[in-house]
Amino acid sequence: MTKNELESIFWSIAMPGFPQLLNGRLIKGILFITLEIAINIQSNVNTVLLLNFQGKIDEAIEHTNYQWLMFYPCLYFFSIWDAYKDANEEKSPLSFLPFVFSAYLVTVGVMYSSTFTIRGVLLGPLWFPLLCLPIGLLVGLIVKQIIIYKRKN
Repeated sequence: MTKNELESIFWSIAMPGFPQLLNGRLIKGILFITLEIAINIQSNVNTVLLLNFQGKIDEAIEHTNYQWLMFYPCLYFFSIWDAYKDANEEKSPLSFLPFVFSAYLVTVGVMYSSTFTIRGVLLGPLWFPLLCLPIGLLVGLIVKQIIIYKRKN
């Protein structure tokens, strides 16, 4: 991974749209930032994050607007992938797959976050979707390798 790719990913994790602005893609950057703020406000993400970090999972669930929160992973991972793609000089094939599967599985995590427990512990709308992230990355990387292998043979 190049320095540009890593920098773009980290800026996008901080705020979707920042790398696009840094790369001169102003309309796309402003669109991502606007969508992020709209979804953040409508889904109550900041309140949910605060309550989750304080261990008030039931309150976090009560404050969560799931209809809006389910949009967040797709926007977030699309923005990260877009920043990575713009910074990737070699344009590796199928590089989108880990991002897509992460968006899928984190969204599923959001859907089940109000009821899914691990050993009787309810993780809520922050921690359970985050636990789904590495699974999505792994599935995406495996699918990518399988497709590349099948294309070679």
